[in-house]
Amino acid sequence: MHHSEPDLFEAVLVANRGEIARRVIRTLRRLGIRSVAVYSDADAGAPHVHEADAAVRIGPAAAARSYLDVDAVVQAAVENGVQAVHPGYGFLSENVAFARACTAAGVVFIGPDERALEVMGDKIRAKEHVAAHTVPTVPGFSAAEMTDAAIAAAADRTGYPLLVKPSAGGGGKGMQIVRSAGDLHDALATARRVARAAFGDDTLLLERLIERPRHIEVQVLADRHGNVVHLGERECTLQRRHQKVVEEAPSPVVDAATRARLGAAACAAAASVDYVGAGTVEFLVAADRPDEFFFIEMNTRLQVEHPVTELVTGFDLVEQQLRIAAGQPLAFAQDDVRLSGHAIEARVYAESPERGFLPATGEVLAWRPAPDARTDAAVESGTVVTADYDPMIAKVIAHGDDRATALDRLDAALSETVVLGLDTNIGFLRALLAEDEVRSGDMDTGLIDRMPPHTVAAPSGTALRAAASVAASPSPDLSAAEDPRSRPEPLSPAATAWSLGDDGRARHAGAAWRTLAGWRAGAPAAPQVWRFVDDADVLHEVAAEGYGASGRFRPGEAATSATSVAAEPAVATAVDAGGAIWVHAEGVTHRLCPLTRRGAMERRLAAREREAAAADPELRAPMPGAVVALHVTEGATVAAGERIVTIEAMKMEHPVLAPHDGVVRLDVAVGEQVRRDQVLAHVSVAAAADAASDDPPQTDAAAHPATATAS
Repeated sequence: MHHSEPDLFEAVLVANRGEIARRVIRTLRRLGIRSVAVYSDADAGAPHVHEADAAVRIGPAAAARSYLDVDAVVQAAVENGVQAVHPGYGFLSENVAFARACTAAGVVFIGPDERALEVMGDKIRAKEHVAAHTVPTVPGFSAAEMTDAAIAAAADRTGYPLLVKPSAGGGGKGMQIVRSAGDLHDALATARRVARAAFGDDTLLLERLIERPRHIEVQVLADRHGNVVHLGERECTLQRRHQKVVEEAPSPVVDAATRARLGAAACAAAASVDYVGAGTVEFLVAADRPDEFFFIEMNTRLQVEHPVTELVTGFDLVEQQLRIAAGQPLAFAQDDVRLSGHAIEARVYAESPERGFLPATGEVLAWRPAPDARTDAAVESGTVVTADYDPMIAKVIAHGDDRATALDRLDAALSETVVLGLDTNIGFLRALLAEDEVRSGDMDTGLIDRMPPHTVAAPSGTALRAAASVAASPSPDLSAAEDPRSRPEPLSPAATAWSLGDDGRARHAGAAWRTLAGWRAGAPAAPQVWRFVDDADVLHEVAAEGYGASGRFRPGEAATSATSVAAEPAVATAVDAGGAIWVHAEGVTHRLCPLTRRGAMERRLAAREREAAAADPELRAPMPGAVVALHVTEGATVAAGERIVTIEAMKMEHPVLAPHDGVVRLDVAVGEQVRRDQVLAHVSVAAAADAASDDPPQTDAAAHPATATAS
């Protein structure tokens, strides 16, 4: 007797945001399934909200009161009549209480059963569990309910270097490397604080640190009919602060025999907890011995980097999740899985690599993905990126017949990806892909840390001419990217409305005759020079010797030159609310601030004054965030480079250091929310001399529990 397969769901709620919510909605639409999105107040206008068939507000911007609110999400599912909830990744995707609440409400949780979530959701329990099922593990121990003294003794027995990490967490949050016993105390304090804040559980796990490791993970699928298969491995070695940056499939160092062994170990780990759905088993592989691997953890959800597996296998992993959750068996066996070509993914973050990778916020004035690559994006033109959530705004993925081709295509796609209005790491990603070790595949997880500090290339002539064209325009477009070849030539400087700000930089407002040099009523124009300051605080000048035959201003080398912005290759431009001109030209994005002649003169004078003066005594917040630690007390005498305050923003901690020796005056308290450039503390050189004869104030973190040392 023939039994038909269970039907797919009629409606699914997507309990997430950003690019993964849009990714899930895309597959739901293709399969004819009604999609219901959820959103916080910060995401009311987000792309995933208007792309879904329906959308439900679940709370304010804070994730704890919206996307992490189990009751609010389950209520939205029940009230909208969905049969299942897709959790995406992050947020509630591995939360056993959420899975249990869905089941209690009669809604299918698209993920594994509670046992798998409980066992694999705790690194200590997961490691102990899989070790009993012939899966190799790294030497280490659980620090649960151990005193610091007992931890130190166990660490000595395990041997240094060690990796300290939160047991309940993921994504590298809170991980600390400890190379000697003397560093253990501070590492434990930092890891616990981050673990409590991020996961509500400060239990720690300590493991032997494998030097020059590669991070290899295996994608598995398992149904309710006893079938477990793997879809090959992904190389996720390129990481910064334990956060993946670039991922690829397959790994350049895994041969067919090792792939079979890795796949078997991953399937054994999944089968040991009766796993159901899509999951990823992560391994460490020694760089000098790629055939030796150790289990790290199992992620019981979809991964950020799942697109590279989709491109080399041809399987839609979200569709597979839906079919498995609906009770359908896998439609293929292990022998049916074939890897075709090579795929590489780069994560685009809203951050400033040249400023130590500080997260960036602001409005996306213009967004344009590359035409010849897959882009999973969280943003579109007009999206406002806030500090409320993770700074990843897109993933760019390229596929090729071989690894070299995929690398070249990814670099080309990144060069064509336009994001204007806020800083991104695209330039850094391109520099990373060009590294010899990356091109050759000889990588380890410390590669990015060994790279020199990232610097932005100086703006090209094309970029400067484009900025001059915008500055000369009577009404610069404040919102959209455009190709200068399609825009009319700008009018003369006489028609341009820019005014001088307090900082000497030009602002878009006011009449030309009181703002711009080079124009005289009733007389020919004098030579015009357009001045811009880039984000490296370098002054650039674009000379315009006169006017073209049409009488309209042409920024270029000379009045008779045929070169103008209209002849340049495709360039995107936008102007932000502060008057800065954003230009994407020749694969590089620049933020250029117009500067008047007076402003340039004042800038030079200010530079001379700074050189003659002592370092600035004010310590300012490098970004908006929360003060999570004060490392010294009021009136403490500190040395240059000593940590004073630590700020947390976008799930990362950022220490603020003393610029010179001196005495501290604190202007903030632990828990205070601060804005970018807000004064956090003063370090007074003069006061240091007065205090030199006094005993230094107590600064030991142990004496002040509220000022534990940050990483």
